Amino acid sequence: MKLLTKEIRAKLIANGQLQKPLRGTPQEIDFRPVVKLFNPCGAATWLLTEVMPEDDDIAFGLCDLGMQCPEIGSVRISELEAYRGPLMLGIERDLHFTADKTLLEYAREARAAGCIVA
Repeated sequence: MKLLTKEIRAKLIANGQLQKPLRGTPQEIDFRPVVKLFNPCGAATWLLTEVMPEDDDIAFGLCDLGMQCPEIGSVRISELEAYRGPLMLGIERDLHFTADKTLLEYAREARAAGCIVA
């Protein structure tokens, strides 16, 4: 399965371009996640909101590696695409995910629960 369709990638890029002039300022935009990725053989989950305009291989969002400390940060899409776990299964995209809150709202819930609750 392709992790990011053309439509998803376009939305991530658009969000990144909107955010770029604001990055590091109090006015940053709190987007709703565009895509949810997960490890079908583990507890890792990513809710991604944007890609960096200067490097579209770096995505930004809420990252949870299943160690009870989810955090907002970045991840290389190429690394997620290359990963193969047990049974040679890779990272997958949740085909039924639709964000119903912003990234910071997901992050607050995840920190309280110790994992992404989506």
